[in-house]
Amino acid sequence: MDFLQPRSLADAIAAKAEFPGAVPIAGGTDVMVEINFDTRRPEALLDLNRVSELASWQLSDGLVRLGAGVTYTRLIAELGGLLPGLAMAARTVGSPQIRNRGTVGGNLGAASPAGDCHPVLLAAGASVEATSVRGTRMIPAAEFFAGPKRNALAADELITSVLVPAAAGPQQFAKIGTRNAMVIAVCAFALELRPPAVGTGIGSAGPTPLRAPAAEEFLAGALAESGLWECPACLPDQVAQRFGELVAAAARPIDDVRGTAAYRRHALSVLARRTLGWAWDSYRAGGGGPKCG
Repeated sequence: MDFLQPRSLADAIAAKAEFPGAVPIAGGTDVMVEINFDTRRPEALLDLNRVSELASWQLSDGLVRLGAGVTYTRLIAELGGLLPGLAMAARTVGSPQIRNRGTVGGNLGAASPAGDCHPVLLAAGASVEATSVRGTRMIPAAEFFAGPKRNALAADELITSVLVPAAAGPQQFAKIGTRNAMVIAVCAFALELRPPAVGTGIGSAGPTPLRAPAAEEFLAGALAESGLWECPACLPDQVAQRFGELVAAAARPIDDVRGTAAYRRHALSVLARRTLGWAWDSYRAGGGGPKCG
């Protein structure tokens, strides 16, 4: 197995073009496990740790460009105000050691249906920046996941950044596991309220991370029709209940060692109602829309 160690983004892109079978590695929290258990044997590893261009982030015109090499620990410490949902998800990833090494870019590259950051990226309407010697293209997060552990990257492309709109309203993330830490999610859910729209993301309950479009449309419409966006009052129980039902209906879960499909659907309906309650409380506390007359 060859070990490639570029020192610039240009060199990394050139190396990926020359060795399209090379597997990019930064934290290695997924790749090295697969190699150690002999479930994966790539022709080469492409070490990106010396590529400084991947380890920075910028805010411009309400959009955060998050370098693929920014770690979970930095995301939590530096971006909790701009991307609270992503910071919440990052806090649930593994152990401190894993958060110190793992990156959002690596999470995306692995394309696991249970990736903790994926539901938040879907809810926020993020895009993945893919770069090769042929140029750069933007892939909406909703189109990035092609199947279990498969993504939309071409063989010669690298994830160079993730573009995430800065939070325009409350964001929430919650997951259920078989224990409280160091666990793969049985299911996960992310929610963003960005008046007059709603964003959702479902994890570990389908062959890929999923959105719940019908739930988004229902909630946004219910809040608009009742005037709650402009004058936030208590959320009717029937709205929260129906929202949870529609989120559960959007899932495509299976039975496995971590949980049954029926349990995942039930848990998602609960997570959807809870995160909606937390997000709505935050929206009301922040004054919501214009003052009521």
